[in-house]
Amino acid sequence: MFNILVVEDDDDLRELFSKTLSRHDYKPFRAESAEAALELLDKEYIDLIISDVMMPGMDGFTFIRELRSAGIDIPVLVITAKGSITDKEAGFRSGADDYLVKPVNINEMILRVEAILRRARSVSEKKLSFGDTVLEYGTWSVEDKNGRQILPQKEFMLLYKLLSYPGQIFTRQQLLDDIWGIEDVTDSHTLDVHISRLRDRFRNNTDFKIITIRGLGYRVMKYDT
Repeated sequence: MFNILVVEDDDDLRELFSKTLSRHDYKPFRAESAEAALELLDKEYIDLIISDVMMPGMDGFTFIRELRSAGIDIPVLVITAKGSITDKEAGFRSGADDYLVKPVNINEMILRVEAILRRARSVSEKKLSFGDTVLEYGTWSVEDKNGRQILPQKEFMLLYKLLSYPGQIFTRQQLLDDIWGIEDVTDSHTLDVHISRLRDRFRNNTDFKIITIRGLGYRVMKYDT
């Protein structure tokens, strides 16, 4: 059974999310603030965190940054009333793994939880499968119906990132920060070159395609969508 921490200052929502998780065989833990969540994390093993953003005291984005700066890589699903691209970018840049906008469809919440836990398990195993395409993190290798390739590290990490979140749009800056590092002065042309190389390498792959979102960035889609 997976342990999931719900960090939400609204009593009714905290209880709704917790009861929904229980019905789907997850064990919920509750915290009414980020500060209370940090205390609980010292005592309990948690597999995933569902966190609000606008809370008294420490806000959700600061809470996530505190976790990441402490080396805590527990996946975080952010749930908030703020749904603009700017807000979402702030959430992902803080270290969030996924994002849901209120009012929340609890069925979608469960689907997101399942997907995040599945990805986290794949990362811990250093392997990611997408259709018949398999990426092995330790060897930078990708195998599909066309054979096995060893990719340069940055290309592999870029593809791994995109395939871990199918359908999600990543801005150029997000990808540069995640793959090359925030302090790196690499410009967006370098990213575009790496994307072009990946497209060329996997032009015969029938599992995925890399889509350009004009003026924003990139996302990966299943080949038949």
